[in-house]
Amino acid sequence: MTLDALIAGVGAWFATALPDHGIYALMAFAFIAGLARGFSGFGAALIFIPLGGAIVGPKLISPILLVIDGIAALGMIPSAWRGANRPEVFVMAAGAALGVPAGTAMLALLDPMLLRWSITIIAICLLALLVSGWRYYGEASAPLTSGIGLIAGLFSGAAQLGGPPVVVYWLGGKSDFTRVRANVVLYFSISSVFSAISYYVGGLFVPAVFALTAVILPSYAVGLYGGSKLFGLAEERTFRIACYILIAAAAIIGMPLLDSVLR
Repeated sequence: MTLDALIAGVGAWFATALPDHGIYALMAFAFIAGLARGFSGFGAALIFIPLGGAIVGPKLISPILLVIDGIAALGMIPSAWRGANRPEVFVMAAGAALGVPAGTAMLALLDPMLLRWSITIIAICLLALLVSGWRYYGEASAPLTSGIGLIAGLFSGAAQLGGPPVVVYWLGGKSDFTRVRANVVLYFSISSVFSAISYYVGGLFVPAVFALTAVILPSYAVGLYGGSKLFGLAEERTFRIACYILIAAAAIIGMPLLDSVLR
């Protein structure tokens, strides 16, 4: 095969795999989601899934986020490994190993419109939990930690929304925000492997996932890098409020009733 034929074949594949609308919007949403993720260690799904799902559907947007975040966040793992409470992270990941496949089954089998409404409602409820300031201040234990991992894994498998339960649990402990962030980053690097296996078995890695990943990944990576640089520079409270506002806007705009806004 000649180079020209190869280029033509790749171009034809992209033309077939990519949606006919919303690509620039997806790139913008990915940048904002990456900014939140890079700063706090979570939040990308709460922004990207409702908004992106309104454009390409939940069964496509969840594996897209899994792939772009898995690739772009590789650089965050070494520092997270050094700063995290690794035994506790591994216990939580053990719970996620059970929850992720169940959540993936829901993603593969549920009606897309029902799933989108469920994602919107879950995102709003999780945001309300975060904004309320409620934290778990009890003693950590292996059964409780793995149970939180099970719930987070279920949300991750269904919609990559496993961050808030994990963050609420760890913020209530004695660890500072730096340790919590490291725990979250390391946990999701492990749970993402479980999600990738489950999504593959569930047949969710269709060609459009990889075509859109190639287009969206640079925007997400730039946002992730910018957010990582902001961590430690901006005041935690100020940026956290900004993330909450972005998440709330994403949940509202991503509702099926407002599809015309994004299309």
